[in-house]
Amino acid sequence: MDLQGIRVNRLRQCMAQEKVDLLTLGPGAHMQWLLGFHPFPDERPCLLCVSQNGIAFLMPALNAEGTRASTDLPFYEWTDAEGPKAAFHRLLADLDIPEMSRIALDETMRADFAALVQNMRPKAERQFTASTVGTLRMRKDEEEYRLLKENAAIADRVMETVWAKTSAGLRERDVMDIVRQSFTEHGAEPMFHIIGAGKNGAFPHHHTSDTVLKDGDAVVVDLGGGKDGYVSDITRMMFLGDPTPEYLKIHQIVDNAVSAALKAARPGVLAKDVDAAARKVIADAGYGDYFVHRLGHGLGSEVHEQPYLSASSNTVLEAGMVFSIEPGIYLPGEFGVRLEEIVILRPDGPEILSQLPRDLVIIS
Repeated sequence: MDLQGIRVNRLRQCMAQEKVDLLTLGPGAHMQWLLGFHPFPDERPCLLCVSQNGIAFLMPALNAEGTRASTDLPFYEWTDAEGPKAAFHRLLADLDIPEMSRIALDETMRADFAALVQNMRPKAERQFTASTVGTLRMRKDEEEYRLLKENAAIADRVMETVWAKTSAGLRERDVMDIVRQSFTEHGAEPMFHIIGAGKNGAFPHHHTSDTVLKDGDAVVVDLGGGKDGYVSDITRMMFLGDPTPEYLKIHQIVDNAVSAALKAARPGVLAKDVDAAARKVIADAGYGDYFVHRLGHGLGSEVHEQPYLSASSNTVLEAGMVFSIEPGIYLPGEFGVRLEEIVILRPDGPEILSQLPRDLVIIS
């Protein structure tokens, strides 16, 4: 059985456990994970529909020929002239989806796609895909691990290039250009970049700007790229010139918080307890009010996916889950410090995907 067949079978097992009669996915990350591709995403309703007895596409005729090259699944085609409702009605009838059913909707699909599904089965119970596709995507297999490890290695090389080429006088945007060019040179697509110099680093999601890097700046470097359908994410700190004692103290506190989270992360532990382990280190050092975001997020084919490690997350961690551990301290008007590792959870604890140390890099 091929990978698609294995994943469809696993999905149906989850659907049976959740008593889901129909699962509908729009073009996007969920469909990509399940099938290995997704059709062109535009405004025309395109839905993959999965039941225990069948699987088929509601397919715009305009996109059918191009999509057919990727799959032999049944298409229920519709044209712009006739609209999608009649084709969708035939599809649901052939999959034997009753009026009183339970439907799982792709939470990332367009709202008008979701409305079409709901209008076709107005009496159905509805839920999102967190307990089906989302649950399966959280647990990575060895091929996914290999791809994530390869992407992490590329991100390591990009980070090292940033360290080698950064100097005072460059703008944050210039460092961004180094990031983007380096990912491209390594055969990956640059996905995101946060370059926060000095007081800009105190904004966790700072938008890289024309700010000029100067001596005495702490610089947050958060970057990620994608290759072969999977992504990377890493954050390290640079300091231009001689770091201050205050900065060194806070950098060590954040590093200690990472270590505490790594120690707490074990199969069977609640995600919120890992968040709490890191947060306690920072709070005990007197900076609890300055750790303003969750500890981490899942990583795979998307930069942010399940599981989420926050103070309210009751997700039970399992072996095979991949997620970030990225505590931070952000002092308004001064600087921010964030250190991020991506880990895969093994039966005996987390394996860090990056090979880079979390030591402060000093740019002289």
